[in-house]
Amino acid sequence: MNPIPVDGCVYLVGAGPGDPELLTLRAVRLLEKADVVVYDHLVSSAVLDFVSPTAQRIFAGKRRNEHTMRQEQINTLLVQLAQEGKQVVRLKGGDPFIFGRGGEELQTLAAHGVAFVVVPGITAASGVSSYAGIPLTHRDYAQSCIFVTGHLKDGSADLDWPSLVRPHQTVVIYMGLGGLPEICRQMILHGAPPDLPIAVVQDGSIATQRVVTGTLANMPERVAQAKLRSPCLTLIGEVVKLHHSLAWFNPIANPELVHDATLDRGRCRAEVLSG
Repeated sequence: MNPIPVDGCVYLVGAGPGDPELLTLRAVRLLEKADVVVYDHLVSSAVLDFVSPTAQRIFAGKRRNEHTMRQEQINTLLVQLAQEGKQVVRLKGGDPFIFGRGGEELQTLAAHGVAFVVVPGITAASGVSSYAGIPLTHRDYAQSCIFVTGHLKDGSADLDWPSLVRPHQTVVIYMGLGGLPEICRQMILHGAPPDLPIAVVQDGSIATQRVVTGTLANMPERVAQAKLRSPCLTLIGEVVKLHHSLAWFNPIANPELVHDATLDRGRCRAEVLSG
């Protein structure tokens, strides 16, 4: 790893889907050395335990219709901290370049001449689907995969519906819980079969993970009955059929699958320091 520069720098770091063992080694090193960590609400508490106890923590989370900081304020904050000569970790859930608005933040840093480094993370689509036992591609079911954001604007989802209803593909929808009824309705209207399998995964990869499966026709009702809450990831396609046979991560039935965070952090720190 290159040494941290003397001048201020912003490290745009992906925190992965939640399980702290999915962090990259470089992400752990930077969290250990950062002066300031600016983090989102999707970053799990177990990941934050890797932050140096001497580092300043700044919460900049954004939820639907509830923003602690506007994006413009976050951009300005990162510039200010770096110009003060601090080593700043901008920590984002998943991967910062996949629906994380990381590119927007870097544009602001570049415009002000602030040095930055990007440390990718495991995106939610990959991490959550793996822990749910739902392959994103499969020779028998899906030869392609498409990622979209499910945020609604003025009560409607502005998506390319014809591209989402093509056969033999998996559709992964980020931030789609609130708009799920409209998403299911529009997909059926645009030609998707009502019995197309769909799964919604809450808290993917951590101890509170829940997976609800169904079809486009019945999923809104099932999700409402299950009282799922954000963060959730939605997966649509024939691959969802594999969940029941491939679901290996069941922290309620098999608590041994959930790693002891304290032991893991100690071991990981020892590995990092020895490396």
